[in-house]
This record gives sequence, C-alpha cells and structure tokens, in this order.
Amino acid sequence: MKSIEKAYQQCEKIIAHHSKTFYKAFSLLPKKQRNAVWAVYAFCRRVDDIVDEGNAPLQELQAFEQEFSLFKQGKLLHDDMWVALQDVFDHFDMDVQPFDEMIVGQKMDLIKTSYETVEEVKHYSYHVASTVGLMLLPILAPKNHRLLREDGIALGIAMQITNILRDIGEDLERSRIYIPSEVMSRFGYTEEMLRNHEVNTAFISVWEFMAAEAELLYEQGLSSLHLYPMSSRIPLKGATFLYRAILKAVREQQYQVFGQKNFVTKEEKQKILALL
Repeated sequence: MKSIEKAYQQCEKIIAHHSKTFYKAFSLLPKKQRNAVWAVYAFCRRVDDIVDEGNAPLQELQAFEQEFSLFKQGKLLHDDMWVALQDVFDHFDMDVQPFDEMIVGQKMDLIKTSYETVEEVKHYSYHVASTVGLMLLPILAPKNHRLLREDGIALGIAMQITNILRDIGEDLERSRIYIPSEVMSRFGYTEEMLRNHEVNTAFISVWEFMAAEAELLYEQGLSSLHLYPMSSRIPLKGATFLYRAILKAVREQQYQVFGQKNFVTKEEKQKILALL
C-alpha cells in the first residue's frame, strides 16, 4: 500500500472518531475530495487537541507552528497528517493563510476566557471555525472558492456559535465563557447564575438570542449553495443541516447544557440525510 493511502486512512480514523457529524456528511464526497477533507480535519484536530488537552499547550503549539513552517517551506515531514496534507496542497489551490489564522484562534483560548460583545465572539469564531471553511472551499468548490468566501465565513461562525450553545457547561468546566456578557446583561442573566447552572427564563432568552444569530448565518451560508459543484452540494448541505440540528436537540432537552452533552441522534441524522 502506498504511504499516501495509509496517511489518508489515518486522517479518516481521526475524523470518524472525533466528528461523526462531519464524517457522515463528507463521506458523500468523491474520493479525492473526501480524502482532502480528512487531511484538513486532522490538521485542525491536532491544533485543537494541543490547546484543550496539552500539558504545556503554549509550548506545544509553538512546536507545532515550527513544524508547519517547515511544511510551508516544502520540507518533507513523515507524519501521516503532514504527508496527506502535502498531497492536498499538491492537488488543490490551497491557501496557507486560514491555516495560520486558525492557529491564532486556538491561541485565543489560552489567553482569553470570556467575551463582552457578540462581535468579539464572531471574531473568535472566524478564527477557530470560518478558517476551516476557508481551508475546505478550494476542495469543495475548486472553480468558485474565491466567490464563496463571505458565505463560507458565515457558515463557519454559525457552526461555532452552535458549538458554544451546546458546550456551555463543558466550557465552564474549562473556565471559559463564550456567551457575551452584554447579551447576559440584556436579559438579566448573571455570571453567578451561569456558574450555578441555572436554566431559567433569562437563560433561555440569552440562548435563543445567540441561536437566532446562528440561524441567520446558516441562511447566509446556504444562499450560495448553487455555486458549488453538484458533487459538493449534498455533502455541504448535509453537514450544515446536521450541525444546525444540534440547536433543535438542545431545545428538546429543555436547554440542559450543564452536565450533559446534547447531540443529534442517529435516527435524526438518518432522517435529515434522507431529505437532502
């Protein structure tokens, strides 16, 4: 077996384990694009894991950046993720900027633990999520990826806000609060209530305010679906609908985001994909 095939298989294992939603949706892509998505995901996962699980995340992130610098210089790296990613860069019109910006976004989590405004949250979301969309655009829409930039950014922010709304309790355990303080103040929900895991009318108002922001951005992101090649439309629509359904899952659990993980059931995923 060629080492490149092995490299892609390792990347596939990573996404299959860590993101069943994306894995299910992007498995619908043709093989060349599918493999490329697995490689990009493996890169993003590596950075994410350093920040969330590393023993010395800042130093580990700096070491990773040095590796990425060698990669950008065309130096041969033998790690499966780098081997697969090099193949992606060889075959698609990739841009290193969103990769660099994504690392910047992950660094934010090491120095910033709370946010004041919605715009600040969107700025953060651009760096950790929209950048992933920008990495994927040359793979999903090789001819139109520059035209799709703004809507791709919107989709990434929508998905990150969805993550934030699902993971409020989990993030709190890591001493991170991504819900903007200005929004909590507007609806009379305090940080003390948040730390006490209070799910009251004020909390639901805050949650739904942010969910409405996400919904608008999902609509924007999907508005240019017709500019993607046919082979990418259903996978992208599937990924978006599956992710958007997380909001519905939280509502069905009466907004209980503390001490439990809300997810879209296997049956619900099958229903969504059947309707595409």
